Amino acid sequence: MKNKNLLPVFFTYILLCKDGSLYTGYTNNLLLRLKKHQTGKGAKYTKSRIPVRLVYFEIFTDQHSAMSREYEIKQYSRKQKIELISKNGSLPQHQL
Repeated sequence: MKNKNLLPVFFTYILLCKDGSLYTGYTNNLLLRLKKHQTGKGAKYTKSRIPVRLVYFEIFTDQHSAMSREYEIKQYSRKQKIELISKNGSLPQHQL
């Protein structure tokens, strides 16, 4: 039974792939989605680039906002993504 007092949660996230590339996605279950990416059952893009490492995420209360943010980040240059991660994420810029 669902607790109706809980707000829905959605995430926009960035992964650092084995080859050094960055993958951006969104989900309503970050841990499960990360596990799928790690086992090659996530996106086609990450399947050949495992292992992946979660380096950044944002939390939203609605799917539309998470999807919009995913689209916005996907339009960023690599440099802009690295700046976002370095400023707010879990890795220093020299590790990206």
